Amino acid sequence: MYEILHRVGVIAPAEDVFKALTTVEGLAGWWTEDTTGEGDILRFRFPPGGFDMRVLETRPAEFVRWEVAEGPEEWVGTEIHFELRQEGEFTIVLFKHEGWRERVEFMNHCSTKWATFLMSMKRLVETGKGEPSPHDVQISDWH
Repeated sequence: MYEILHRVGVIAPAEDVFKALTTVEGLAGWWTEDTTGEGDILRFRFPPGGFDMRVLETRPAEFVRWEVAEGPEEWVGTEIHFELRQEGEFTIVLFKHEGWRERVEFMNHCSTKWATFLMSMKRLVETGKGEPSPHDVQISDWH
């Protein structure tokens, strides 16, 4: 199994970062404007398609874990983790997208997109304005 890893420092309390990762409003502010939620399912839609995430675990200001329930074949069954810890004025976000069955070019694309969206989350929490889809950086025809 393969994984995508990123580390981002956000100048804000962990509670603020957690809110950006666990509320529909927060998620729509940095990942995609077309975000909805019902029960333990979060739905994220993008111009080329979308994802349904099942929320498996949350620990306030510490941890968020999702499982991809619907989406591209390479994503279904993978898990996404956000681990938070406070270091001085920074909340460190350790991001992991694990469970990829094989290393394919789409994984490289997704790693780059995750990095741009994590920076969007950083901007949202620090300034109040992120760059969610459809306003995100376009890196290829996969969006």
